[in-house]
Amino acid sequence: MSRQRVLVTGGAGFLGSHLCDRFLKEGYHVIAMDNLITGNLSNIEHLFKEKHFEFYHHDVSKFVHIPGRLEYILHFASPASPIDYLKIPIQTLKVGSLGTHNLLGLARNKGARMLIASTSEVYGDPLVHPQTEDYWGNVNPVGPRGCYDEAKRFQEAMTMAYHMHHGLETRIVRIFNTYGPRMRLNDGRVLPAFLSQALRGEPLSIFGDGSQTRSFCYVDDLVEGIYRLLLSDYAYPVNIGNPSEITIKQFAEEICKLTGVELKLEYQPLPKDDPQKRQPDITRAKEILGWEPKVDRAEGLRKTLEYFKENLHIEPKEARTF
Repeated sequence: MSRQRVLVTGGAGFLGSHLCDRFLKEGYHVIAMDNLITGNLSNIEHLFKEKHFEFYHHDVSKFVHIPGRLEYILHFASPASPIDYLKIPIQTLKVGSLGTHNLLGLARNKGARMLIASTSEVYGDPLVHPQTEDYWGNVNPVGPRGCYDEAKRFQEAMTMAYHMHHGLETRIVRIFNTYGPRMRLNDGRVLPAFLSQALRGEPLSIFGDGSQTRSFCYVDDLVEGIYRLLLSDYAYPVNIGNPSEITIKQFAEEICKLTGVELKLEYQPLPKDDPQKRQPDITRAKEILGWEPKVDRAEGLRKTLEYFKENLHIEPKEARTF
């Protein structure tokens, strides 16, 4: 029996590359697609020797053609960190709108099931805490983050329209803060920023007073939730994240303790529309998917630290002993 074929867009990115690993492990033929604006071939170079892996260098905002059959499409092509989408806002909007439309059309043509990667950012700066899938959000569409937040909200609306109007098999995962190996060291998000600064002996940058909260999920847990959601029969959004909530200042303290450096903080102005609270309600994931995170933050951070130590090139005068 031939292997089922799955297309992973954004396949050379942080999450996309881990999904490629998982689906190959599960016995699928994996096709990764990425325009490499924020993705990196180093994340998937270990897969090029695999017989059942292909890579297409392509922008999904343009017409997408894949020869042969497809059973599944996972749409993970999008800038995901503020440093990226603030720099390329129009491309961010295009991949969420035109890219999603192209891939939904491909899914319809192939008779494939499609899962889109949405985000907790659809909730904006929430007025409900923790955030449930039934909360509609508090988003500023014309603020600096609107290009990302509204691209994802439109992506969800377009996906549901194809599901309701065309009967397309679709799945929507709302991803909360995720971390682990293959994160870009300079992508501007809090965890890689803190780890990079700590390893270089620099003060950790705190935006605002550090009282805002985040909830961090290890990448292996996230991938497990996504895999279960794809194979489920549930078409509406599902939060996948770790509900263990922590303030940014407390997180900085954890990072310094982990890396063995003195706690030094540098306070900076809080970016406009930065969410003050972020914590997923994962009741739906538990009930429908039988999923909840297994990796605690201490274990996940140790694994991530090892990756950063191997990949962060520190000048000899800054070198540290661990």
